[in-house]
Amino acid sequence: MWDWLRNIYLAVYTVGHGMYVTLRYWLITYQPERGTFTERFEYPEKPVPVAARYRGFHRYDLTTCIACDQCAKACPVDCIYIGKERVEGSKGFKITGFAIDYSKCMFCALCVEPCPVDCIFMGATHDLSCYSRDGCIVDFSRLPLEVAWGRSTLNPTAVAESKVIAEPVHGGPNQ
Repeated sequence: MWDWLRNIYLAVYTVGHGMYVTLRYWLITYQPERGTFTERFEYPEKPVPVAARYRGFHRYDLTTCIACDQCAKACPVDCIYIGKERVEGSKGFKITGFAIDYSKCMFCALCVEPCPVDCIFMGATHDLSCYSRDGCIVDFSRLPLEVAWGRSTLNPTAVAESKVIAEPVHGGPNQ
């Protein structure tokens, strides 16, 4: 009987001691002036500040790409898909599609290094939320011009609009 009571006492003491440690650290680190996350950053309206070498979602400049496939070859998980056609009457290619599957991408930036014209680079966008897997596949050739040419950041609204457009917005720089 005494062993049973001692076990109950030890269980209550252990839980109480754990709660005391948790409460003590909560009171030490609590800062009422810190505020909530949305009070500090105003997240949906203003972007959250990120580190200088942050590897977010890609930025892609459609006007300078020469469709050399170096980024797709360097990708270790094969998440970059480039559609191209040969331009008749001149040398070079016309880009018909440049898609990245972000459900596969591991944001390693290995696709950025081999690009001879620096048309793809890592951006500072960290949020590309979507409700389905097809929202994770971004075709940069079907995005609005400001996003496709790398002048503005990739956002969920632009990606949703690009799913509706039937034809690419730009045929490539070598037309």
